[in-house]
Amino acid sequence: MPDQGSRGHGEPHFVVLPDHEAALAVAHRIDAPRTLTHASGRPWLVGQWHDDEITVAAAGDVRLAVIGWCPVSVAELERTAAGLRDLTHLDQLARSLPGSFHVVASLDGRYRVQGTASGLRLVFHRRIDGLVVAADRADVLAGDAEVDVQSLAVRLMFPTPHPLLERTMWRGVDCVPPGSALLVDGDRAGLTRWWHNPEPVRGLAESAPVVRQALVEAVDVRTRRGGTVACDLSGGLDSTSITFLAARSDARVVVSTWPSLDPMDEDVTWARLAAEHLPEVEHVVWPPERIPLVYENLLGIDDPMDEPTIGVMDRQRLLEDLNGLAGKGCRVRLTGIGGDHVAWCSEAHYHSLLRRRPLFAIKRLRAFRALFHWPLRPMIAALADSRSYGAWLRDEAVALRAGRRPTVTGALGWGGAPRLFDWVTPEAHELARDALLSATAEPLGRTRGEHGDLEPILSCSRIIRQWEQMSARAGLPIQSPFLDDRVIEACFSVRPEERVTPWRYKPVLTEAMRGIVPDECLARTNKAQASLEASAGLRRHRGDLVELWESSKLAELGLIDARRLTELALRPDTPELRTGILYSTIGCEVWLRSLDKGAERAAAR
Repeated sequence: MPDQGSRGHGEPHFVVLPDHEAALAVAHRIDAPRTLTHASGRPWLVGQWHDDEITVAAAGDVRLAVIGWCPVSVAELERTAAGLRDLTHLDQLARSLPGSFHVVASLDGRYRVQGTASGLRLVFHRRIDGLVVAADRADVLAGDAEVDVQSLAVRLMFPTPHPLLERTMWRGVDCVPPGSALLVDGDRAGLTRWWHNPEPVRGLAESAPVVRQALVEAVDVRTRRGGTVACDLSGGLDSTSITFLAARSDARVVVSTWPSLDPMDEDVTWARLAAEHLPEVEHVVWPPERIPLVYENLLGIDDPMDEPTIGVMDRQRLLEDLNGLAGKGCRVRLTGIGGDHVAWCSEAHYHSLLRRRPLFAIKRLRAFRALFHWPLRPMIAALADSRSYGAWLRDEAVALRAGRRPTVTGALGWGGAPRLFDWVTPEAHELARDALLSATAEPLGRTRGEHGDLEPILSCSRIIRQWEQMSARAGLPIQSPFLDDRVIEACFSVRPEERVTPWRYKPVLTEAMRGIVPDECLARTNKAQASLEASAGLRRHRGDLVELWESSKLAELGLIDARRLTELALRPDTPELRTGILYSTIGCEVWLRSLDKGAERAAAR
């Protein structure tokens, strides 16, 4: 593996240092143009950030910073800093502010760092020269650390189950679990849990104004400065809601829509319908010939990434959209990503409801079966399954090569079964299996339904986190208000049987947006799949895929059979490729190549 050295980034990042005499030497090794200091004058925060994305306060020895998209004022932070006697008292601050942000605090030689419960903003830490140093990116801390080959094998699984996403890609660099904060006192590092799933006790009627207010505040965080704001308008309920909320602000709004290669796709029709209700909003429908396909420009990706991501598959589409919007003076682009995860919820809640309200649950489950075409016997087996999350994960560890399971098994169980595909070597298989068997496997919620709600959010956020970094590097940051913690909490507080029902599509969001989004725009009950863009991309870019595997870094490490993958690339119409089974492997391969490109950039500086 190449020596990463000191990795600099054009996009924002930060490193947190303890108030220690050795911190100055560590700060000098970090390639960072900006520094904030402890009361002692020693470096506290070093990195790169925009002034409008950080709020800092000081009171005596206390230093407090909120970094990201948050409307907190200096005066509010100063009051908090003045009254701060214990770092655990910051829990209330973290649970009260809207937006997406990190909180960093220093008090009496100790410090605390935390990101978001969604996992969109993460915290990493590593011991450097005896000091516990934290950052919002793992690669900034990696330095000369070795890449963890077992972590690569884990990421070849699809999906990667909780808690294995919390493994970093470097030995010696650790990740703070989302919803926890890192507490550092001298040479000791510990964790404290500041976020928990809210009790789902609200009905739909009383929840609608709560969800509405959370979304209004989340969008306002991004639009309150005015200027020109872009919105993705696919025509789906999620992006349409964000667009109408943005249009209520003082900002000038430009919305963009990609047409589809699928003649049955209705996105443009629904997007135009929404735009007709917003005459003051500029609506851009990009020409079909500009549509970037899935798999495009994989060989040209040079973004610094601190973990593999399947987000590289659609990176070119993201950047093509941003390039056009930047030319219109936009300063941020809002997406509807995350709406699927918070406005709906896991059908696995009916596993618990069946035991508490059997007649009610059976009626709903029959309707779900008709709606989703669930086969009866696997459905009954999933509902009868009473294994703990740990037992389920251990069983999956010995079945990684098993074929696809019925959709209902994942929908009503602990989640989608992790799979390793036939091009993954026996050595990689053993590494991934051992990681699953040795994982400390506690579920993310009190029930498998709560676990099933949160795990997709954490997985989605890992992709969007990389997109946010890519977009910031490209000059136009993207933001996804649905993934704000306050929005997640508002939606999770709704009783699950009112969030997920076979009779209505996203009822929580529909009711929350009633009166803001026109009723005819709330009537859509489907969404596009972009499957033609994926299949066309396979055919058009198979030469790039062949080149990817002929010089494969994964193959050099003994993790994949490059010959098998080359064969698949030469047969892009193979039916099994329609389900995106290549994505996790491509994500790992592209990430390894990005390390080489990062080392080349560092050597050229």
